[in-house]
Amino acid sequence: MSVRVDGKKSSEVPSEPQRLTGLKRLVRGPSPERVPTVVGTIAALIGLLDVAAGVFPRFRHSRMHALAEVLPGAVNQLAAAASIVVGVVLLMLAHGLKRSKRRVWIAAVVLLPIGAAAQVIYRHSGIGAVLSLLLFAYLVRHRGSFEALPDPRSRWKALANFVIVGGVSLVLGFVIVGSHPDHVVGRPSLTAQLEHVLWGLCGFEGPIHYSGGVDYTVGYSLGALGLLTAATTAYLAFRPERPTAHLTEEDEDRLRELLAKHGARDSLGHFALRRDKSVVFSPTGKAAVSYRVVSGVMLASGDPIGDVEAWPGAIEQFMELARRHSWTPAVAGCSETGGEVWTRETGLDALEMGDEAIVDVADFTLTGRSMRNVRQMVKRIERNGYTTKVRRVADLSAEELATVQRAADAWRDTETERGFSMALGRLGDPKDLDAIIATAHKAPEEGEEPGPHGDLKAMQHFVPWGPDGMSLELMRRDRGADPGMNELLIVASLQAAPELKIERVSLNFAFFRAALERGGKLGAGPVARVQRGVLVFLSRWFQIESLYKFNEKFRPRWEPRFVVFPNNRDLPRIGFAMMQAEGFVTLALPRPWRRGSAAAAKEQPCQHGLEAVGGPAEAHRAA
Repeated sequence: MSVRVDGKKSSEVPSEPQRLTGLKRLVRGPSPERVPTVVGTIAALIGLLDVAAGVFPRFRHSRMHALAEVLPGAVNQLAAAASIVVGVVLLMLAHGLKRSKRRVWIAAVVLLPIGAAAQVIYRHSGIGAVLSLLLFAYLVRHRGSFEALPDPRSRWKALANFVIVGGVSLVLGFVIVGSHPDHVVGRPSLTAQLEHVLWGLCGFEGPIHYSGGVDYTVGYSLGALGLLTAATTAYLAFRPERPTAHLTEEDEDRLRELLAKHGARDSLGHFALRRDKSVVFSPTGKAAVSYRVVSGVMLASGDPIGDVEAWPGAIEQFMELARRHSWTPAVAGCSETGGEVWTRETGLDALEMGDEAIVDVADFTLTGRSMRNVRQMVKRIERNGYTTKVRRVADLSAEELATVQRAADAWRDTETERGFSMALGRLGDPKDLDAIIATAHKAPEEGEEPGPHGDLKAMQHFVPWGPDGMSLELMRRDRGADPGMNELLIVASLQAAPELKIERVSLNFAFFRAALERGGKLGAGPVARVQRGVLVFLSRWFQIESLYKFNEKFRPRWEPRFVVFPNNRDLPRIGFAMMQAEGFVTLALPRPWRRGSAAAAKEQPCQHGLEAVGGPAEAHRAA
């Protein structure tokens, strides 16, 4: 199948066979790509052995026992501590080894011989030492498989590291304190054990005493765990901070130039200007791909920005960056044309994930039986005293815009900002004055106190889609307003569109719409019915069926959207990353603990995301 783009079939877009072959190797390479996965798994197992070797001494005597016995006692205690530290660090490094990180490979190569020596000295057994040395040799032999650059992280990783590693150290400390029952003096209580662990992690002697020199073993081991926690936390806290995603002012200006020339191609193009995204450009600068890295997934959204003929160059830069960092490349919500170019240039696969609702203004009307429900709802709301205004942001006064911003922030349905593919993340920015805001108003009745936002009861925000289109970005309403605010404002926006020189309006994204429609038709097969049943069941928690029904009210045309991915086994990970990006899954700290949360909320009251993938939660209540 071929799709026309600017009068050409998409298959006619230039491609370079040599680059295509190279990019396919980046995604679907030969068996050496499995080396990091194997190494990471083995490193985790050896890490567990090292921890066990440090906590539990001398499982059995061996031929190396005589050699180890001639070493000073302090060396044995240091070996126990080193074994525990090496084991914990290897467990922490295992995931990085699976992702081919170069710095992690260096750390593992340094640590494995230390762990082997520690096991020989303290455990008097060569099995763990031999395994460590074998993995060391394997890593050295396949060093070419570990070339990925480190991930950019923020300093808040230091706090997470302190909580996680500190918790693990506390648990291991209890195990260490209780692993020598025959040498404990007296019968210390649980409180005394906790106090001993805490003092030991800080490098001091605790209240529990041991016989036979075990004090040194426990003391060195606890001190080593405390040192590990402090050292890793300090490293993460004081290393140069590099935000994971940030759109520079220069990159934003370049993207705006591309959108001015080619923005009419994709309704999601303007969302590339989210300032928590990064961007890569083609070598010619005529195309770009915006993205965000989430849980090791390099997630792009929509089609590349710019000239279609320059898309392959931008895609090549995207894939090269993913390879260098060992990120999993993926694209969420690209069009059919974009999906064909992505799959052809990279060898990735594509899966239809749903449809986008687009209304052609010239064809929209409230007359007819099919629009009766919407027509009646709008008329009823208007009789109740509601009025609407649809204006460019530039036409709002500073006071009106501030009121809309405060109301949108107060009416947000969830604490977490939602949206990625179809959310801009800001409202009323000086660079977005060509955006459109629709508002619903109702004057207070006689004797009724005005609300905190005056007569404002609901708002919608549309971003530009080329010179003659707009894309719905945000819908918010007062919880006390009459039902149907969203229908009222969408109808008002469509009716005001000709005056604003708008010819097409992109509404929301309906996830798996085709499967819902096929399964609900008369004579649908058992597979289609089962698929629909699963989606209806999931709609209890995710806005799937209700969002489709809400969009269908306006009789739109449906444009399919696709997710592009490397392999089927990557789909769960990519799906989880998409849910994180859209705000359905949050791994951040609780709101009171977030850095500058109060100040950020005060300084940036206009930053809002969508309340769902492709659409707000209010649409479902209205539906």
